[in-house]
Amino acid sequence: MAGDKDTLLGMGFDPARVEWALKATGNRGLQPAMDHILENESKPVPSVENVSESSAPASSAMDVDQDEEDAEALQSLGGVTANAVEAKSIKCSECGKIFKNTALAEFHAEKSGHDQFEESTEEVKPLTEEEKKERLAELRAKMAEKRSRKTIEEAAEQRANEQLRRKAGKDLHKVREDLQAKEAIKEAQQKKRDKIEEAKARAAVKAQIEADKKARAEKAAREKALREGLPIEDAGASTLAAVAAHPGASTSGVAGKDFKETRLQIRMSTGGQPYTTSLPSDSPLSAAAEFLAAQTLTVSVETVTFAQHFPRKTFSRSDFSKSLRELGLTPSAVLIATP
Repeated sequence: MAGDKDTLLGMGFDPARVEWALKATGNRGLQPAMDHILENESKPVPSVENVSESSAPASSAMDVDQDEEDAEALQSLGGVTANAVEAKSIKCSECGKIFKNTALAEFHAEKSGHDQFEESTEEVKPLTEEEKKERLAELRAKMAEKRSRKTIEEAAEQRANEQLRRKAGKDLHKVREDLQAKEAIKEAQQKKRDKIEEAKARAAVKAQIEADKKARAEKAAREKALREGLPIEDAGASTLAAVAAHPGASTSGVAGKDFKETRLQIRMSTGGQPYTTSLPSDSPLSAAAEFLAAQTLTVSVETVTFAQHFPRKTFSRSDFSKSLRELGLTPSAVLIATP
């Protein structure tokens, strides 16, 4: 467009660069051409034939004579008729500035936000060399400020993105550490449970071995007493063991009824360590149930049952009111408890 070219030349730009900018931007207006000149001011000017035009084609109205175009623009802005006085410029009603053509007026409107324009017969004086230099310096300063502001904004955005990335990395690291700590605690608790279960299993095996050993000893003592014709008393394992240790002992020894206390060893049918206590021989069997309930906290006095292996005997609920002496458990006995 001839008007844009005259404006750029009037601002002091090199004619070759003006031609290059107009062709490269496809004659889309003053602002794109000016931006192209400032952005490429340090580059050498190529041959115009080698410059490819922008993909946006220039309007056919650009070939119209500038005077006719300005007249039409002024008519649309101010409603003037063809018979009106010829307008030589466009004036901004808000700030009073005058412009040579519509392109400069549009540029001013875009930058200032003003939208009130009128036709004017005032002629725009051409810029002096000093004014051209000042205008060019002003434009370059604005472009430099724009680039600097853009650089600062990009740097700030990069810093913000880096901070977000670091924070996300720290959060992920903390989550992993928390998971590892929880897994370690879980593993330690499992190992502790495994050790407890292993210790319980060893204790149960050991208790079973001891029970079997004692049972064999009681059985051997009973069989020996039968062979030698000695009386068999329901006095528990200790009495039978005493008989086995002293085969020549007389039946006139101390009878179970003369013991004031009875020593009981109570074993759970489910395994585990035995419980030992001494109770008065006149205490009922329910006292042994109460003792066991207090020791385990899982056995109920109302539901627990007792039995003996040698001699084999199971005590009924009616036996719980009988004394240990009446049940033949003195001076000692081994009871098997079932919860």
